[in-house]
Amino acid sequence: MAIEIDKRPFKIILFQPEIAQNLGTILRLCTCFGVSLDVIEPCGFPFSSKALRRAMMDYGELNSIKRHISFQKYHDEKILSDEKSRVILLTTKGTECLWDFNFCFGDNIMFGNEGHGVSEEVVEKVDAKVFIPMPGNGRCLNLAVSVGISVSEVSRQLRNKKISVYSDQSSFEPS
Repeated sequence: MAIEIDKRPFKIILFQPEIAQNLGTILRLCTCFGVSLDVIEPCGFPFSSKALRRAMMDYGELNSIKRHISFQKYHDEKILSDEKSRVILLTTKGTECLWDFNFCFGDNIMFGNEGHGVSEEVVEKVDAKVFIPMPGNGRCLNLAVSVGISVSEVSRQLRNKKISVYSDQSSFEPS
């Protein structure tokens, strides 16, 4: 028996992204991995910008992104929908390592913007704060790179879970 969670195993949530090319790259990544993408506005660029379309190429459509006009609206909608999923913030100030954190189906994986991360209001409402280990002692990674690393790790963990999100499991089985 398959469990259906928005037909997608988890969501990526971007908080007020500032660089169109990053959002375009992330939309392309989410399309390839079958992951939902939400954006909490405002963005630091026009949503229909040429740079955004160039980075996403022909992968996905802008209308496939669920947009929220503020974090409060996102949070209120999540509560009203009685969505029991967790909000996991990926941050350099995280307290748990990405490799050790136990991700679950339906998790909302949130990323702050390129320049300032997220506000304290957001930090107070997340369920966990997770960091990407950088053994080379780097200060930070590009947003799209961070999302790519995280999508890969979350997908790997969920693939190994005993619950099936898809009735045919084709998205999580080796080819």
